[in-house]
Amino acid sequence: MIRQSISFTEPNNEWLQAQMNTREYSSKSELVNDLIRQARKQQIEIDWLKLKLEKAENSGFTEDTKEQILKQSKKLLNGEI
Repeated sequence: MIRQSISFTEPNNEWLQAQMNTREYSSKSELVNDLIRQARKQQIEIDWLKLKLEKAENSGFTEDTKEQILKQSKKLLNGEI
């Protein structure tokens, strides 16, 4: 594991300390690593969503009504399509 020295603003340090006080994390390093993991996962989800939106925008418009789109979406989610 790589060691790194970082500085925090007072509000961020207070927030980190409050999280430490819950005893969910054994160190600030563990907490910061968890926050980074969460941010990385969130970025993957955002990138996926952007890709889907770009694909949808590039595919053109539909003549389906919002009710038809909702019905298709529910079928897709339920594995019926």
